[in-house]
Amino acid sequence: ARHIVEVDGKRGLFRGLTPRLISSTLSTITRGSVKKAFPLEDMEHVSNKDDVKTSLRKVVRETSHEMMMQCVSRVVSHPLHVISMRCMVQFVGREVKYSGVFSAIGRIFKEEGILGFFVGLVPHILGDVIFLWCCNLLAHFINTYAVDDNFSQASVIRSYTKFVMGIAVSMLTYPFLLVGDLMAVNNCGLRAGLPPYAPAFASWIHCWRYLSAQGQLFRGSSLLFRRAPIAAASFPID
Repeated sequence: ARHIVEVDGKRGLFRGLTPRLISSTLSTITRGSVKKAFPLEDMEHVSNKDDVKTSLRKVVRETSHEMMMQCVSRVVSHPLHVISMRCMVQFVGREVKYSGVFSAIGRIFKEEGILGFFVGLVPHILGDVIFLWCCNLLAHFINTYAVDDNFSQASVIRSYTKFVMGIAVSMLTYPFLLVGDLMAVNNCGLRAGLPPYAPAFASWIHCWRYLSAQGQLFRGSSLLFRRAPIAAASFPID
C-alpha cells in the first residue's frame, strides 16, 4: 500500500473501485431477486440429536438454495469483477487501457467477445460452492455432535460456529479465488498478464498447476507476510 501511494498517490489505492461497487450492487440485487423468485419454505428449527436426519435434510435444502443464489449472482456480477481486476493490475505496466466502465465493456467485447467477460468464472464458482457446502456441513455436524443441548450457552456457541467455520474454510478455498483473479487478467494485453510477469495460461487448470508447482497457491492470502517464489528464495535480495 505504501508503494502504491508513493507511485500514484492515495488515489492509486482506489483503482477499480467503481466497477467493484457496481459488481457488489449487482450481486446483492440478484441474490434478492432469486430469493423472491424461488423462496425457500420455512422449516422448524431442529437441534436435537434424535432428529439428525431431519436437521441434515434442512441444512442440505438451505445450502442448495444458497448455492443457487450465489452461482446466479456470481455469473451476473463477474463481468464487472473482471473489469475491476484489470483496472487494478494496470498499475504494474502503467497502462490506461481500462479507464472507465463503459469503455472497458466496449474494449473487452471488441477484443475478446462475450466470453471475455467470464474469464476466471469457473474457479470462482467452484470456490463458492465448495465454501458453502463445507462451511454449512461442518457447522451442522459440530453443532449436532460437539455442542450439548444441556449446556447453558449452547445457543450462543452455535451462533458463532458457522462464522468460525467460514474463516477456516475460506483459507482452504483461497486458491480458487487467486486462480480466478489471475485468469481474469491473463493474456488480456496488460503487462501484468503477460510474460515475464505471468505465463499465458491455456486454462484455469493450467494456471492452478503452475501456481502449485511454484508453491504459490496461497500467494496474497496473508495480510502481513509475503510469499516469495521458490525460485527466487535461493537468490539474495538487494
